[in-house]
Amino acid sequence: MAAIHQAVSRRASFLVCRLHSTYVRKMRYLNELKEDDSLCRQAQTSGTFCLFHNLSPFLQKVGKKYLVPQISAAEMKRILEIFKETEQWIEKSVLIGCSDEHIPHFALELGALEKSVIESELKGSFTDLRKALFVVDEKDSPLLASAQALLRWHASHQYCSKSGQPTQKNVAGSKRVCHASGVIYYPQMSPVVVTLVSDGSRCLLARQPSFPQGMYSALSGFCDMGENVEETVRREVAEEVGLEVESLQYSASQHWPFPSSCLMIACHALVRPQQAEISMNSLELEEARWFGLEEIVECLRRAPGSSKQDNGTFLPWFPPKQAIAHQLICEWVKQQTSQPA
Repeated sequence: MAAIHQAVSRRASFLVCRLHSTYVRKMRYLNELKEDDSLCRQAQTSGTFCLFHNLSPFLQKVGKKYLVPQISAAEMKRILEIFKETEQWIEKSVLIGCSDEHIPHFALELGALEKSVIESELKGSFTDLRKALFVVDEKDSPLLASAQALLRWHASHQYCSKSGQPTQKNVAGSKRVCHASGVIYYPQMSPVVVTLVSDGSRCLLARQPSFPQGMYSALSGFCDMGENVEETVRREVAEEVGLEVESLQYSASQHWPFPSSCLMIACHALVRPQQAEISMNSLELEEARWFGLEEIVECLRRAPGSSKQDNGTFLPWFPPKQAIAHQLICEWVKQQTSQPA
């Protein structure tokens, strides 16, 4: 038995090392593509392409599922020939990843070409990103979000803020350079804290005026210059609902493309039950209130956007499971239900 156990352990260790090595090789290959224009240009001839039209991703519907097709370089060339465009158009693409087999993936904006022709040729449709993120497979949502964010960044950084001269992207799209001033621009994200406040037995959720009818979510706000995450959480909770955070715990992070490429940093914050009276900032929020465990569980069962009642009012519902606020709420429920009675 001891020999069998050792053999199984060695096998498990080998698989872990092999997986780790695959990941390391992928990351180093992607880094080479970012740093070597010639290598990346060559990779474009054998890579696959995720297509966008005015920043809306191309999807194909197969049965009830929506897929993000990876268009081959040969198929991309055929589409461009229809519009009498040269293969140089492909150099407008940006690198967004690669497979374990080192097949590179690129994103390409085709907004200057006729949308209906592309949709007809490839048998799919360009779909608004806000909708696309919630209908595609969960593994494809981050890909679409990061691809669109990178394309958007390039579109908004065409000129140097120092010289006013045009900037030029490297082939991979990992940076832009102003040759007049020598300034190098790198894509950036804005840090945002997403905070679920609890007093120990309830959690606080709020509505912004821009939210869909009936939707409640965790508090959120951008980090100010010079702030760390803890300072931002405490300031946002104080500003928006007038409560003082006693302690906080980091949960997870998520890239989010709205409004303009944000890094969502999710935290749980605890306030004292005896100091839990909400003083809402009406300039920031439309409503904020405490939810008990039973109501939270009931709301989680409710499909997003399906809470309208016969009298025209809306029952509370939460962001869909792809949103990190949903994850925070589920974590809170798990914590509450696992506590001893």
